[in-house]
Amino acid sequence: MSTTEMLQTDPLAQPTAYRVAQLSRDDRLFHIILAQQFDSELIETLCRLAEMIRNIADTKRGNQFLRSLLAHKRAMLYFIQPSTRTFLSFSAACQILGIPYNEVRNPSTSSEIKGETEEDTVHVLSQYFDLIIMRHPMEGFAERMAYKLNASLRPIPIINGGSGKDQHPTQAMLDIYTLLRSFEPRLADRVRPMLSGNPFHGRTIAFVGDLKRGRTVRSLCYLLCRYSGMRLVFVSPPELRMGEDITEYLDRHGIHHEECDDLNAVIRDCDAVYMTRLQDEHDKAGESKAIDYYKYSLTLEMVERAKPDLVIMHPLPRRAELDVRIDDDPRAKYWAQVRNGMWMRAAMIAYIFHTDATIIDHYQTHYTT
Repeated sequence: MSTTEMLQTDPLAQPTAYRVAQLSRDDRLFHIILAQQFDSELIETLCRLAEMIRNIADTKRGNQFLRSLLAHKRAMLYFIQPSTRTFLSFSAACQILGIPYNEVRNPSTSSEIKGETEEDTVHVLSQYFDLIIMRHPMEGFAERMAYKLNASLRPIPIINGGSGKDQHPTQAMLDIYTLLRSFEPRLADRVRPMLSGNPFHGRTIAFVGDLKRGRTVRSLCYLLCRYSGMRLVFVSPPELRMGEDITEYLDRHGIHHEECDDLNAVIRDCDAVYMTRLQDEHDKAGESKAIDYYKYSLTLEMVERAKPDLVIMHPLPRRAELDVRIDDDPRAKYWAQVRNGMWMRAAMIAYIFHTDATIIDHYQTHYTT
């Protein structure tokens, strides 16, 4: 079957390898849509690039250099699903790289209120901008639009800033960046060589809460499959267990995983705990109200029994599942996650526009001895 024939059928039904290939150009990322697009080499490349950008940005001269890189590009933040951190993180990333940007955050202020389809809206935006960063409530919408723009007269990159309950690849990248910075304290000293060894080998990572509908944990699991020798523990209510698509993917990649309904039972073994809130916005009839979610909370008392170097993460926003008394504990990395997202997203945008080599050259010239 030809490429055209495959795209005339449902492109999301095609093999993952085929889909990933369609999202690249000249063996590099063109769109960022799926967590499966990232292998360990690319993960580490982007983490090192994020380290370089944050170090360069620490001075006025460095800021001026970064802002000169992509001042000739324009970005659209098409966020028609509520967002605070992801939206501000991307807008800050654009500012770091000198990219002017505009936003659409409410379809009622666009021509969609006149009956224009979302597909046509995206096609219109592609005529004004050089990059579309998109958050959409529908699974697969960003991916479908990436394929459509590939076939258009003016193909431009799309970055998926969160798609329904399915994928959030840039969140997964900032999460794995946070883990690497925590597990490899000298990451900043390793921006030039590859990371030594496998920083995830022998680690136990617990994912806690609404795992069935949490796109952040789903996407991070895809990335963790690029490494080996770790133990993943899924702690969730029976109704909200991790989906079979993810557990089968873990099985295929030889990643040990197990289910548990008591965080207390495993907290002493954990090297990292990834908390999530109840995703009740995806309820169809208020079914989450019957779940005792307090059982899937992390308290200060539990943290006091944990390892001294435990990494505590949460994509935010939080509710009662994360004790506010933990906030000042040095093991709480969720505030660092927020800041790491800005640098990682700047790194991904720079990579898409082929300015990574320029950043590396500048860093090696001015920031290494």
